[in-house]
Amino acid sequence: MKINRIQQIEDYINQNQTVSIDELREIFKVSKNTIRRDIKQLEEKGVLKKVYGGVVAVEPSLKNFETRNIDHQEDKMKIANKAAELIKPNDIIFIDSGTTTKNILLDLNREIPFTLITNNLDVINLAIEFPFVEIILIGSTYKRLTRSFVDTTENLVVSKLNIDIAFMAATGFSINNGMSNADPLEHAIKKQIVNRAQQVFLLSDISKLGKSALYSYAPLDTLKGIIVNESLSEEYLNYFEEHQITVYVV
Repeated sequence: MKINRIQQIEDYINQNQTVSIDELREIFKVSKNTIRRDIKQLEEKGVLKKVYGGVVAVEPSLKNFETRNIDHQEDKMKIANKAAELIKPNDIIFIDSGTTTKNILLDLNREIPFTLITNNLDVINLAIEFPFVEIILIGSTYKRLTRSFVDTTENLVVSKLNIDIAFMAATGFSINNGMSNADPLEHAIKKQIVNRAQQVFLLSDISKLGKSALYSYAPLDTLKGIIVNESLSEEYLNYFEEHQITVYVV
């Protein structure tokens, strides 16, 4: 539907800040004239302005990493600490990019041996101090906005990995659209990781409940558990109970 597409275009522009007309046309599989009409509607809404060959976001909905890192910092630490408790010796784990997931290793016993797979720059920097951790980096291109590494093509390394636990982040999560994010390159990695993991845990603050971004990378029923900072609504608690998904409230 047109309304959904325009919202998705707005989300994508807010995520990437500067986007070309050709890029939007290719991603949303519509004609250049259709994209121009959609852009005009968003320009009238005041969320973007046109520049030569493309558009820029006026007030990006996705804050930069430094700003997001400050928001709800105490809650993010509690969520990350609970996630760290789930790591056992010799596990193979994935830690996603994000301002909550980056804290998982902060209070973890540094003598514990495990294999770490990640595209999170901050996690890599912390993991270097762990003498018995094997680090596997995925992603070939550094994305400054999210301090993560991504791939411009399908990551063949990920498709061969066996992962015990994946600690995932999301821009939003909902029953209808699952876990989602707004960046197509990060989406590709997240989707592959979830497909390879035995257990998937979502780490999220309650502000993302019921929200959806441009790309859904996995349905909620793929989760083994979710770690949140506040109690969920009755609708979501019933859903997680029905699908045998453990809810941790910290």
